[in-house]
Amino acid sequence: MKITVIGTGAIGGNLAVKLSTAGHDVQVADARGIEAVRAEVLESGVRAVELEESVQGRDVIILAIPFGVTGQLADLFASVPAETVVIDTSNYYPHLNGQIEAVDHGQVESVYTAEQLGRPVVKAWNAALAETQRTRGVPAGTPGRIALPVAGDSDEARKVAMSLVDDTGFDPYDAGSLADSWRQQPMGPAYCTELTLDELPAALAAADPVKDRAVRDSMLERMAALPADPTVDDIVEMNRAAHR
Repeated sequence: MKITVIGTGAIGGNLAVKLSTAGHDVQVADARGIEAVRAEVLESGVRAVELEESVQGRDVIILAIPFGVTGQLADLFASVPAETVVIDTSNYYPHLNGQIEAVDHGQVESVYTAEQLGRPVVKAWNAALAETQRTRGVPAGTPGRIALPVAGDSDEARKVAMSLVDDTGFDPYDAGSLADSWRQQPMGPAYCTELTLDELPAALAAADPVKDRAVRDSMLERMAALPADPTVDDIVEMNRAAHR
């Protein structure tokens, strides 16, 4: 598939490399320009292009940018065909993104993103740590393979995103409509807890918007209790423990 990843930080860089390695035609764009793309992202055959030319003629566009800035791309996406699948990987953290009143009052994060962008999106890859995505993807059928939820209103777009999640080394789980994607937001039982396909459905079902928001808002306090240089396992265990 012809894929563009917008944003070349940890998440965007991971996805670009993994999808290129899986055989896809991948290009990346960064609002800071081509020179902002790290050399190691390009080593797998990924191409860096200017943001203005990045969205034309692509099958899939992955947004790996901070939550809340998607509206700045609305004009860029105005001419993108409706059949192009757009995938949102972002998460809302008020201490990082600033307060967004609509989301604070209960609007689902990716529903807000879709409204800001002016077109439908699929929610994927948001529920795994960047380091989990970089180092813990394994081939399909591997025992204990980590599963990731994928939510979206278009059955076809959701299937495309699920196929790409599989290509990056994780079992995709159909998490239903975009309105239901609140269940994979920070810091619910399914968020960054490295669950298998057998375990993930129960974790999504156990999500509670009030409790999960409180867990999210206590994250800095809980992180401060971890070792000075926490491992991925330390962070995953911290997230799991919050829901025991």
